[in-house]
Amino acid sequence: MNWHQWQEVIAVIGVFVLLTAVITVGIWQFAVTWRAKAALAREHEYRALVERVVTAQENSERQLADLDGRLADMQSRVHSVERILKEVE
Repeated sequence: MNWHQWQEVIAVIGVFVLLTAVITVGIWQFAVTWRAKAALAREHEYRALVERVVTAQENSERQLADLDGRLADMQSRVHSVERILKEVE
Protein backbone atom coordinates (compact mmCIF):
# COMPACT_ATOMS: atom_id res chain seq x y z
CA MET A 1 0.00 0.00 0.00
CA ASN A 2 1.27 3.40 -0.81
CA TRP A 3 1.05 6.56 1.34
CA HIS A 4 -2.12 7.80 -0.37
CA GLN A 5 -4.02 4.62 0.45
CA TRP A 6 -2.92 4.83 4.10
CA GLN A 7 -4.25 8.38 4.27
CA GLU A 8 -7.62 7.17 3.00
CA VAL A 9 -7.70 4.36 5.59
CA ILE A 10 -6.81 6.78 8.37
CA ALA A 11 -9.46 9.23 7.14
CA VAL A 12 -12.12 6.50 7.11
CA ILE A 13 -11.16 5.42 10.62
CA GLY A 14 -11.23 9.05 11.76
CA VAL A 15 -14.69 9.61 10.28
CA PHE A 16 -15.88 6.37 11.88
CA VAL A 17 -14.54 7.47 15.29
CA LEU A 18 -16.09 10.93 14.85
CA LEU A 19 -19.49 9.48 13.93
CA THR A 20 -19.31 7.06 16.84
CA ALA A 21 -18.52 9.93 19.21
CA VAL A 22 -21.34 12.10 17.83
CA ILE A 23 -23.86 9.25 18.07
CA THR A 24 -22.70 8.39 21.60
CA VAL A 25 -23.02 12.00 22.75
CA GLY A 26 -26.44 12.25 21.11
CA ILE A 27 -27.69 9.12 22.87
CA TRP A 28 -26.17 10.33 26.15
CA GLN A 29 -27.90 13.72 25.89
CA PHE A 30 -31.20 12.03 25.02
CA ALA A 31 -30.92 9.86 28.13
CA VAL A 32 -30.04 12.86 30.33
CA THR A 33 -33.00 14.81 28.96
CA TRP A 34 -35.32 11.84 29.48
CA ARG A 35 -34.17 11.45 33.10
CA ALA A 36 -34.62 15.18 33.72
CA LYS A 37 -38.17 15.08 32.35
CA ALA A 38 -38.96 12.06 34.52
CA ALA A 39 -37.58 13.83 37.60
CA LEU A 40 -39.61 16.94 36.78
CA ALA A 41 -42.79 14.87 36.41
CA ARG A 42 -42.06 13.15 39.73
CA GLU A 43 -41.52 16.51 41.43
CA HIS A 44 -44.81 17.77 39.99
CA GLU A 45 -46.61 14.72 41.36
CA TYR A 46 -44.99 15.21 44.78
CA ARG A 47 -45.98 18.88 44.75
CA ALA A 48 -49.59 17.98 43.96
CA LEU A 49 -49.55 15.36 46.72
CA VAL A 50 -48.14 17.86 49.21
CA GLU A 51 -50.80 20.41 48.26
CA ARG A 52 -53.53 17.82 48.89
CA VAL A 53 -51.97 16.88 52.22
CA VAL A 54 -51.72 20.53 53.28
CA THR A 55 -55.36 21.11 52.34
CA ALA A 56 -56.43 18.04 54.32
CA GLN A 57 -54.36 19.17 57.30
CA GLU A 58 -55.89 22.65 57.19
CA ASN A 59 -59.36 21.08 57.12
CA SER A 60 -58.43 18.90 60.09
CA GLU A 61 -57.15 21.92 62.00
CA ARG A 62 -60.40 23.79 61.33
CA GLN A 63 -62.44 20.82 62.50
CA LEU A 64 -60.30 20.48 65.64
CA ALA A 65 -60.72 24.18 66.38
CA ASP A 66 -64.49 23.79 65.99
CA LEU A 67 -64.48 20.75 68.26
CA ASP A 68 -62.35 22.63 70.79
CA GLY A 69 -64.95 25.39 70.87
CA ARG A 70 -67.75 22.88 71.30
CA LEU A 71 -65.83 21.12 74.08
CA ALA A 72 -65.26 24.39 75.90
CA ASP A 73 -68.98 25.15 75.63
CA MET A 74 -69.86 21.68 76.94
CA GLN A 75 -67.43 22.08 79.86
CA SER A 76 -69.00 25.40 80.85
CA ARG A 77 -72.46 23.83 80.69
CA VAL A 78 -71.36 20.85 82.80
CA HIS A 79 -69.84 23.21 85.39
CA SER A 80 -73.03 25.22 85.54
CA VAL A 81 -75.10 22.01 85.93
CA GLU A 82 -72.75 20.84 88.71
CA ARG A 83 -73.08 24.19 90.47
CA ILE A 84 -76.87 24.04 90.23
CA LEU A 85 -76.89 20.46 91.55
CA LYS A 86 -74.68 21.50 94.51
CA GLU A 87 -77.05 24.37 95.29
CA VAL A 88 -80.07 22.05 95.21
CA GLU A 89 -78.53 19.58 97.65
